[in-house]
Amino acid sequence: MHYAWVVAGVSLLVLLGSAGFRSTPSLMMDALHTEFGWSMGTISSATSVNLTLYGLTAPFAAALMDRFGVRLIVVCALLTISVGSGLTMLMREPWQLVLCWGVLVGLGSGSMAGAFATTITGRWFRARQGLVTGVLTAAGAAGNLVFLPLGAWLVEQHGWRSAVVVVSLAASAVAVPVLLLMRERPADLGLLPYGATEPPPAPAAEERALARSLRVLRGAARTRAFWLLAASFAICGATTAGLVGTHFIPAAHDHGLPVTTAASLLALIGVFDVIGTVASGWFTDRFDAGRLLVVYYALRGLSLLLLPQLFAGSLEPPILAFVIFYGLDWVATVPPTVALCRQYFGEDAPIVFGWVLACHQIGAAVVAGLAGVARDALGDYELAWYVAGGLCAVAVLLCLALRTPGRTDRAVRPWAERPDPGGRGSRSVVRGG
Repeated sequence: MHYAWVVAGVSLLVLLGSAGFRSTPSLMMDALHTEFGWSMGTISSATSVNLTLYGLTAPFAAALMDRFGVRLIVVCALLTISVGSGLTMLMREPWQLVLCWGVLVGLGSGSMAGAFATTITGRWFRARQGLVTGVLTAAGAAGNLVFLPLGAWLVEQHGWRSAVVVVSLAASAVAVPVLLLMRERPADLGLLPYGATEPPPAPAAEERALARSLRVLRGAARTRAFWLLAASFAICGATTAGLVGTHFIPAAHDHGLPVTTAASLLALIGVFDVIGTVASGWFTDRFDAGRLLVVYYALRGLSLLLLPQLFAGSLEPPILAFVIFYGLDWVATVPPTVALCRQYFGEDAPIVFGWVLACHQIGAAVVAGLAGVARDALGDYELAWYVAGGLCAVAVLLCLALRTPGRTDRAVRPWAERPDPGGRGSRSVVRGG
């Protein structure tokens, strides 16, 4: 067995844990509201900070991984999550929630965001890149499968503090296989990347992580493709992690559904997300990525527009239909978005995707906060669902614009003409990565 699959397996475990850690705040919202009297808007502000830092950390984490190694950065990130979650037990004021769960857990989880998966697949795989990206992305959903039902049971039976203790211990435990099994590049073991027939180009000369991240951003920002991908992915974040991931459980509880049942439904979304995201990776290896994005956003928008009519005080077939339909589409957008980043930006794709992911998380953070404020002001989430459906229609238009004839040449030229570090002249990155 090629060692790439061992690295992918360790990465899968890391992303499983990271996703489960991020899902915990949605379980604690009602409990924190009851114990401390904090409003939903106040509690949502911590989630907004978490999501923002999760996104803004990603591009710098990718550069830090290139400079200091994947293993060191991931272990430090896991320990940061462990400390942040553990300190939450001692909080008494809202700012302490923002500091612990917003800042520390946000920074830690952001260091293991989509840029991590992009780095692993870019270094270790030439064949099956889309499929492996889909599997690693689906780990986020699978993490919810484990943590959401368990966390909901812990919160209900033993209080929210028991859930944060479990998160803290689990984050420390996941660091162990990373230390033991993670390797940086195939060349370290005398191997070629999986599916490669010749050695990849030598890594570029070392550059400070901050400088490289900003340099890549400046170059990407000159392209139309970057802004279209960033804007559409911001809408993706707003309509998934920002709204459904943060507010689905309290919204269902508003309609009389028990928290444990609502958490199980959100976990069930994760079941179908695994199927949908892996399938999306398979589709991305075979079909046009831009067309896939158009279909995904259109279907997501339709499901969100229908959701307010589907909530009920008990488990009914319509809400189960939504869970299945929406779950298949949850993060199916990631493999085609990663593929487009590779197509346009070549070996800089992990950092570019990190910036695109930052926009995803900023969109999620804005909507997570605004939805909580809307709930406080209006007494329900109905307006939030309709606005999210409309945003998906905007994402469809952005993806259609991304595929405008002639756009490709304009988008890739600044990158294709950049000399490579080895002095081999200009290189085309239309199919780089």
